[in-house]
Formats: sequence, structure tokens, C-alpha cells
Amino acid sequence: GAAGFIGYHVCKRLLKEGKSVVGIDNLNDYYSVDLKLARLNNLKDCEKFSFYKIDISDRQAVENLFHEYDFYKVIHLAAQAGVRYSIENPYAYADSNLIGMLTILEGCRNHKVQHLVYASSSSVYGMNDKVPFSEDDKVDNPVSFYAATKKANEAMAESYANLYGLQCTGLRFFTVYGPWGRPDMAPMLFANAITSKNNIKLFNKGNMLRDFTYIDDITDGICRVLNIKERYSHEIFNIGNGAPVKLLYFIQLLESSMKQATKKVELDMQNGDVIKTFACVDKLNRKVGYKPKISVENGVEKFVDWYKSIYLTKFYKC
Repeated sequence: GAAGFIGYHVCKRLLKEGKSVVGIDNLNDYYSVDLKLARLNNLKDCEKFSFYKIDISDRQAVENLFHEYDFYKVIHLAAQAGVRYSIENPYAYADSNLIGMLTILEGCRNHKVQHLVYASSSSVYGMNDKVPFSEDDKVDNPVSFYAATKKANEAMAESYANLYGLQCTGLRFFTVYGPWGRPDMAPMLFANAITSKNNIKLFNKGNMLRDFTYIDDITDGICRVLNIKERYSHEIFNIGNGAPVKLLYFIQLLESSMKQATKKVELDMQNGDVIKTFACVDKLNRKVGYKPKISVENGVEKFVDWYKSIYLTKFYKC
């Protein structure tokens, strides 16, 4: 997922550290391909970066790539994103999130990869009432098919770790935002609504809590996990900010930073959505020293700076 939001930032960080990176992405049109190409364009001048347009559900293409390169570590962030879209098009999630995960696992198994780090999601917690969400909590009641595929990914990784000794680490991401973010996610949707003076849709009448996590903190956590020297079979970690905020407060921060307010319309809860997310990150802190540094106030300012200077001039369409 090198052209994706998180994948792009991870590639950028690894290249800055002097590592050689081979990135793949299918560049699908779920959201703006121009935005994905722009991310890749920011990476292309680095001689240690190679890119291949590959769909991870294509078994032969993935196998050929593993055969060509002697990968020793793999970061698997490619997936069909979006909770709500999984209700409209579940087959896209089966192809990418299930078949795609299997091809990556098979590539890692057949080519003796040392460590697979893969993306799970806070969505697996569903309507969990206990907060903060802990890796020890039961995740048996997904409320979206997207969440079900992510829970399945964790089970698939566990089986390959047990069967073949493949070291796997799953990361449950919590509401990642920041520069070069996805236009289908709340921060960008809200910013676009403010810019166009359209109503902001408040599902569940805005009574939501989200553990907004700035992209630099996420990238730092991924790289710390990638560099783990300890051997284990399979571990799962929450990776979030650990400090949820009310959705209305996040919108207020956006409006303040953009120096513009807009109207809100209150709507009922959407299918597949959850009321709150709240990450307990103690396990990841103990393992790799992960500690988020960017407050939501600072993070929103950084996001708006990028939104105004780059997104509005190159990608925004009224």
C-alpha cells in the first residue's frame, strides 16, 4: 500500500533512515488516483525506492515480486479501506483484505521473510463498552464486514505463525489523520465541507468519541515495531493516541484553524459505525517505547497547513 495514506508516510520515513524500499499498490479508484500518484511522486526521486503497480490479490504477480527481491521484512498496509463502503461492495473487501492477505502470507512463508508487520484496525472492537480498548478484549462481534475482514487477518496471521514459524505483528490503527490523508475520512470530509460552506453531517447527532492519532505518531510506532529484535510468533498491538476527543471538539479545532465555521446537520447512527474508540497503548509502550507526541490541537494545525497549501491548490474539487 505504498501509495496509500499510511503506506506513503512509512515509505518516506524508511527512506529517510537510508533503507531500501520496494513499494506496491494497485492504485484503485476508491478515491482520487491523482492524490495517490502525487504521494508516489514525492518518493520517486529517492534512488532506494522502487515501485510496482500490483494488486495483492494477484497471486502470480506477488509471487514474482517475492522471487525477484530478497525481502527480509514486509509491511503489509494494503487493503480495501472504508467501513461504510464495505456495506456497498463487500466483494472488494474479500478480494483485497482476505485473498490479498493470503498472498502476502504465502510470499512471506515461501521466501523466509523474518518479520511481517500488517495492518489491523480498531474496528475489530465493534461496540465494545469497556474503555480503553485493550488487546485482551474479546472481538467476536464486528459491526461491519470491513471489521470482520480485519479480524480474519489476525486469525490468518496467527495460523501462519503457528504453522510455519513466521513472525507476525498486527497493528490495530485508531483514526489516523494528518497531511496527505484520505479524502473519505472525517477530517478531510469536514475540511471540505467548511471550505465549500456545506453542512457537516453529524451522525448519531455528533455524540461520538474518536481516538484521533496523528500520522507521525503512527509512522513512529510502525518503525519501532519493524525494528524489534525479539523473536516471537504473533503479537497484536493497539496503535493510537490514547486520548479520545469528542467529535464536535475536533470540528471546532478545524473551524478555528481554518478561520471559518459551517452549519451542522444532525443524523442518526450509520450502519457499521461505532460510538467511541479509545486505545490502550500500554502494551506497545512496554514493547517498543511507543508514546504519542502530537496533541490533537497541534495535529489539526499541521493538517490544516497542508490542506490549505497543497490539497486546496491541487486536488480540491468543489
